[in-house]
Amino acid sequence: MSEPKRWPGRVALVVAKKELLDLVRDWRTLVALVLVPLIILPLLFIALPLFLEGEIEELDSIQLNVVVQLSVADDFPEALDTLLQDANISLLFEQLEPGQGNLSEPGGDEERLRLAVRNGSTHAILRLEETSTNSTESWNYAILHDSTSELSREARGRLLDSISDWEEDIMAANLAEVGLTIDEATNPIRWDGDFTAADVSTAAESAGFVLSMLIPLLIAVWSASAAMQPSIDLTAGERERGTMESLLCTAATRMELLFGKWLAVAIVGSGAVLLQIAIFLAAFSFLLPAGFFGIPELGPVSILSLVLSVILFATSVVAIELALAVRARSVKEAGTTLAPLLMAFIAPALFAQFVNLEGIELWWFAAPVFNVCLAMREALLGINDPVHIAIWASTSVFYAILAVGWASKQFNREDLVESIN
Repeated sequence: MSEPKRWPGRVALVVAKKELLDLVRDWRTLVALVLVPLIILPLLFIALPLFLEGEIEELDSIQLNVVVQLSVADDFPEALDTLLQDANISLLFEQLEPGQGNLSEPGGDEERLRLAVRNGSTHAILRLEETSTNSTESWNYAILHDSTSELSREARGRLLDSISDWEEDIMAANLAEVGLTIDEATNPIRWDGDFTAADVSTAAESAGFVLSMLIPLLIAVWSASAAMQPSIDLTAGERERGTMESLLCTAATRMELLFGKWLAVAIVGSGAVLLQIAIFLAAFSFLLPAGFFGIPELGPVSILSLVLSVILFATSVVAIELALAVRARSVKEAGTTLAPLLMAFIAPALFAQFVNLEGIELWWFAAPVFNVCLAMREALLGINDPVHIAIWASTSVFYAILAVGWASKQFNREDLVESIN
């Protein structure tokens, strides 16, 4: 009595289920694909801005010491003195050496300021010299500072801001004498009304545009990195552990084993990328200024295109990484081989961000990596061109089949069953 004919896909699904369970049970996979995005992305987009904001507030609260050097005949401007006090700057006055010449040349103050900055007694030196012009006031100035010191750079910044405000006050006084304001003199051609109100795009469209420049590149990086560890573990890892020979001796064919492993890694990789996108969008929304961006309004076709492009790209990446990893005889060798592969996906994704979608040539949607990146951009922008969708979807499937075929060829090599000594 002949045995019932089995369905090849059933064995592949059994292999995929087994490999998925092994991957899920591996704490390293969970950390790399789930915990890291859950921790890193919120840290980058939520905790880091809050931390930087706190650091700026702390820096603003520090009183800085500045030495002011003036000529004997000059009086320190009262208006500037008030501005510097408001900037939390403490002043110490000294006489400017006669015949100083160029105020920007440190001269004998170079070593002195360097030492003073390091011990915290002085953070910058402000040199002022009054000049004679037709203005109500006219001064030359220079600020000596140490760019390697954060507090010295902060002192320079506060001085520049205060001097800029002081200069505006002097300009206003000069123009008032001839019946003009600063705006009338420096901005005779003026924009009428709110600058942002003239933009007819909605907040949702603006959000989609910003995300269309970020998401494709991030997905290219995430897809390549998310599939790397599982691909290595299910190929070179098994060869190194000595379990590959036992697996190849089962009733399953090599093609069924390959498809099972490929399906398992594709599910893990695609799931990880979709999870990372969700976390990224949640963290990104935390930074959006109120009223400036909104939530992208994507229709069913755009959402389907975005998800399909992510899955097709991930499956192709998985097949390529499996094919390369299976050639390696150790986990270390596989890692060394796959690491440079990241650039092969990142570089096209980076260039794809600068492709003009208006009047774009059709061949862009057939080029590997470019096609899925451009598909993501159009989906996030709400562009649903049937011709574009047909081209990138069909070529992505074609590339995925080629990648799986190449992986199958590598998986059928006879030296795959050789033991690792």
